[in-house]
Formats: sequence, C-alpha cells, structure tokens
Amino acid sequence: MKHQQLALPVEDARVLNIASTYTSGEAVCLYHGNCLDLLHQVELSGDKAQLVITSPPYNVGKEYERPMPLEEYVEDQRQTIKACVDILAESGSICWQVGHYIHGSGKDKEAFPLDLVLYPVFKSFGLTLKNRVVWQFGHGLHETFRFSGRHETLLWFTRCANDYVFNLDPIRIPQKYPGKRSYRGDKKGKPSGNPKGKNPTDVWDMPNVKSNHPEKTEHPCQFPVGLVERMLLATTNPNDLVVDPYMGVGTTAIAAVKHQRRVAGADIEERYLNIAEDRLVAFQNGTLQTRPMNEPLYVPDGRTSVSRVPDEWLISK
Repeated sequence: MKHQQLALPVEDARVLNIASTYTSGEAVCLYHGNCLDLLHQVELSGDKAQLVITSPPYNVGKEYERPMPLEEYVEDQRQTIKACVDILAESGSICWQVGHYIHGSGKDKEAFPLDLVLYPVFKSFGLTLKNRVVWQFGHGLHETFRFSGRHETLLWFTRCANDYVFNLDPIRIPQKYPGKRSYRGDKKGKPSGNPKGKNPTDVWDMPNVKSNHPEKTEHPCQFPVGLVERMLLATTNPNDLVVDPYMGVGTTAIAAVKHQRRVAGADIEERYLNIAEDRLVAFQNGTLQTRPMNEPLYVPDGRTSVSRVPDEWLISK
C-alpha cells in the first residue's frame, strides 16, 4: 500500500498519516491483514476504542469470504467480537451491521437472521443492547419464491448499561409536523417539537450502495457513509478512536475523518484498502461524492420514462 499524507478539513490544520500498523494515538490506520492482528495492535497500544462499528462478512460466498458451516462462522465471529470488547472503552459502543445468511436455493432457501444468531454472543460478554436498528432500502435482489429482502439490521451494544456516550442533537432529522402545537399543560399553544429536529428512531430509510449510488466502488457490499455517520456522531466525540475490523473500501474511515475522529481498520483484500486510501485523498481534496446523511429519498415524479407505466402493460389490460 501507498503511504499518503492527508490534510484534515480546513477547520483543523493538522496533517494525517495513513499508517499501515497501529500505534498509540494514530490518526488513521489501514491495516492489510487479519482483523485480529489489528485488534491486538490496538490492545497493545493501550488505546481504547470509543466505537467499534463494522459490517462483517455474512458467510454467503462473496469473493472475500471463506464459506463455512454456520456454527463455525459464529465461532469465528465470537473471536472477533471478544477482541473488540477487549479494546472497548468503558463508555464505548459496538455496532454490528448484518443481514441474513441464506442456506439453499430456490424453494429450499432458508434465512438465518445474523443479528439474532449473534445476539447471544454479544450478551455473553456482558454487553447491553440499546437498539436493534432496522435499515431499510428500496433496491436489491428480486426473489421468486419468497419476499424480496429489503432490510438489514444494526445491533448497538454498550459496554456500560447506563454510562455511555449518546449525542442526540447532531443526528436529529427534520420534524414531520414542525407547526404542531401542544394542546394542554404548561406548553399549551406552543410548538410541541424540538426546533433542532426529532429523534431519527430505530428505522432508517437510506438507499443501499448500488450501481447508481454516488459512493459506489467495486466492492460488492458497501454500506453508505451516512449510516456510519449517524452512529459515529451519536456515540463518539471529536478525537475519539473508531475501529472497523472489516474496513473494506473505507466507509468508516471517511466518516471518521470527516468528523475529526481517529480511525483504525483492517481488511484482507489489499485492493480494497487501496480504494479506501484513494477515497480518503478524494475527500481531503473535496472531490469525493457522498450522499448526505439526512438527504430525503428520491420520489419519482412520473416525468421520466422509467417511472411511467409502459404502453405494453396498458394494452394488455
């Protein structure tokens, strides 16, 4: 991998080095290798992660996976999760974004929701589940013998049950009815909502990263920057350490650098880390395209051909 020097956004004039191994206080580290090695480096440094956030392999046979029986997959995840707990700050959070492991094909398909499969593993380490966030999206694989999957889940655990970081204001979304007023009590007649916006709830409607998404790279399973941003802003503060054991093409690193957090991540595919470096450089140069965290979903207006009913369908009626 190349070793780049990156300038932080203009409000912070420090210079970042992209390190290939982690040492204490590192600003950005992209490690090429097994995530357990990186997590061990963080542990040896004595630093603690305020947030561990990742989207691990789903054991569905992607090019970067070694397919294994579900029981073996869970044990492999247990080792990674334990190593993440070992480096977690007392007020820290772990966020595991997963989908489904699918066994079989056609009508024989059986879905195993990985959030439910892995929940007991997290609980075995004494973590507290704060939310099971449902991430829904509009596009994906079309199914014939079952409903097409259009959601994944993000498990948010904290190390401490009642002493953890949660910043709501930076992630508020616009009020649906900002003009609504209280009809009784001390605030009768006054606006009932928060002028900064409302809680985004535990159902997030964000487009997944498909071919026409501005963040799309060659990675087959990217998650959007906005999804990471929301959790990062809620559970960390500036200069905190964020760790992604399965870094991929650097989505977590971009969100972290964008908001002045330190970040360390690993991946076994060097070409993905090279893309991550290129994306970080593009971000620092102001040329990286990302979808804003709270940008409303696109609603077809009927003026484009793909949003109109084809003449053939009308004739067939």
